[in-house]
Amino acid sequence: MFESVLVANRGEIACRIIRTLRDLGIRSIAVYSDSDAGARHVRLADVAVRIGPAPAAQSYLSAEAIIVAARQTGATAIHPGYGFLSENADFARACAEAGVVFVGPGVAAIDVMGDKIRAKAHVAARGVPIIPGAGEAGMSDAELAAAAKGVGYPLLIKPSAGGGGKGMTVVEKASDLAGALVTARRVAQSAFGNDALLLERYVDRPRHIEVQVLADRHGNVVHLGERECSLQRRHQKVVEEAPSPLLDSTQRDRMGEAACEVARSVDYVGAGTIEFLVSDAKPDEFFFMEMNTRLQVEHPVTEAVTGIDLVEQQLRIAAGEALDLAQQNIALTGHAVEVRLYSEDPERGFLPAAGTVGYLREATGAGIRVDSALIDGLVVGTDYDPMLAKIIASAADREQALRRLDDAIAETVVLGVRTNREFLQKLVADPDVRAGKLDTGLIERFLGTIEFEQPSNELLEAVAATRAPAADGSAWHDARGWRIGAHRATRFRVIDGHGHEADVQVGDEVVSSDAITLDRGTITWVATPTAIFELDFLTREQQFAAHRLTLTRAPGEADPNIRTPMPGTVIAIERKSGDEVEAGQVLVTIEAMKMEHKLLASVAGVVTIDVVQGDQVATDQVVATISPHKGAAA
Repeated sequence: MFESVLVANRGEIACRIIRTLRDLGIRSIAVYSDSDAGARHVRLADVAVRIGPAPAAQSYLSAEAIIVAARQTGATAIHPGYGFLSENADFARACAEAGVVFVGPGVAAIDVMGDKIRAKAHVAARGVPIIPGAGEAGMSDAELAAAAKGVGYPLLIKPSAGGGGKGMTVVEKASDLAGALVTARRVAQSAFGNDALLLERYVDRPRHIEVQVLADRHGNVVHLGERECSLQRRHQKVVEEAPSPLLDSTQRDRMGEAACEVARSVDYVGAGTIEFLVSDAKPDEFFFMEMNTRLQVEHPVTEAVTGIDLVEQQLRIAAGEALDLAQQNIALTGHAVEVRLYSEDPERGFLPAAGTVGYLREATGAGIRVDSALIDGLVVGTDYDPMLAKIIASAADREQALRRLDDAIAETVVLGVRTNREFLQKLVADPDVRAGKLDTGLIERFLGTIEFEQPSNELLEAVAATRAPAADGSAWHDARGWRIGAHRATRFRVIDGHGHEADVQVGDEVVSSDAITLDRGTITWVATPTAIFELDFLTREQQFAAHRLTLTRAPGEADPNIRTPMPGTVIAIERKSGDEVEAGQVLVTIEAMKMEHKLLASVAGVVTIDVVQGDQVATDQVVATISPHKGAAA
């Protein structure tokens, strides 16, 4: 076994890998960018090495910097985790040239499976069923548009070199294809350095089921059952479970054997995942989508039902050991479900969120596992993926696992940065989810019905009471002021993080609350078992400034100042200052946490752009202003 392993990743996956390295007595080496200097994975590792500034391209995506760090620290192997360089064939080659073991498959397997077009043709030749589609490297938009006629609509655009749902776009009709191809190419080039695209028939209400495989250098290949990953938003998995509630043992064996055949076809080595689309109506019909030549985010649910540490298996295989697992001895026991906790704001279209963690409570208890990068004081920025933690619950059956998961989500409290906790609670409680009636479009339908909780008057009064200045007995020192006559309640103007306003007064009798709170200036974060609120108790100055803004606009008129809803980087400017625009036209595109967000004109008029491409912008920063058309009435 290796003496020391460098973990070429960050966040919760780096922490999770380091845990197994410790269990095996292997020296762990972390790498970090400037923004991660105080991160949890840095604190957990035996050694930590700075590899560059915050932008991933200059740090975690720099193969050269990581190889240098490995040499400096005497690492005998590099574990790439997932994301970043984990499926990069050039990085695997660089490791080999440097004499460091890459904990992953061979270069040939990465090359074949890293190109979705080539991968589909390759596995089809081995008799594995594939989804109808089209696309070859170098095809132009015009050629793809012509090929789309044979694929049919609706169809799915996918970056050939991509993964994780980045750049994937559903196109319902031919008239929408041209614009979707432009956006998909830009995202593909930015995320993967390759703008090649392919088209696939979009299967209505499919289920996304993947199979975990392990393969060693001695020709042994086994599968560890399947994971159901159908609960997705924008092709990004949100909830995963093992085993799938859809499959029976016969279907599981057929799909498992197909996955093993895919692995054997490229002489695969290590842990890998083969992803299939499965018909909900006909579980016997499954289609190969892609192979992920790395560890998956959702691997803990497989570990929970098999009792097998996948990271340990990766390390043993990379060290040349033979698998000590026989297919007939691998059994799935019980059920496990995982949710991903993201720094995002579901009530505002899941926009990425940033902030500093000021209070943290993570779930514990029987059958509960939390893979987390969270620590008190953690600064959450927008340079990387927004996933903060994974909450996993396991039990003897699915119903009990879901109950435990529901309790664990409620127990989880992160204050100081917005998260998707309330959304996860409501999703896990959805009747279709509880019944196992899953498909990849469920979340989009669910979003049309969800109602996010608003703070009650009783909660607002209780929190306001904690902010009301206390008197010391002297009227001259009472910050609340005083008057002759009857007592007057202290009044507050409160606005939550989503623009909902309320007037609150604190009288002699105050409603108590057992909510968890965190004060930061005028803002109080409040956590209840079912929701977390960000409450801004406006000062008189803030109230006056807000009132002045309304004086320049007619009631109900949109704000002519276009503001960023989250921090990020300006990656495209669609209009120039002086252009006349109509309401709804795209003005500026912001990138945050690997996602693009288009900022639209709120009203018609003449635009003034206040940023340039490459600018870093903060939440609520004005990036453009729209003035009335020339000649329009003032």
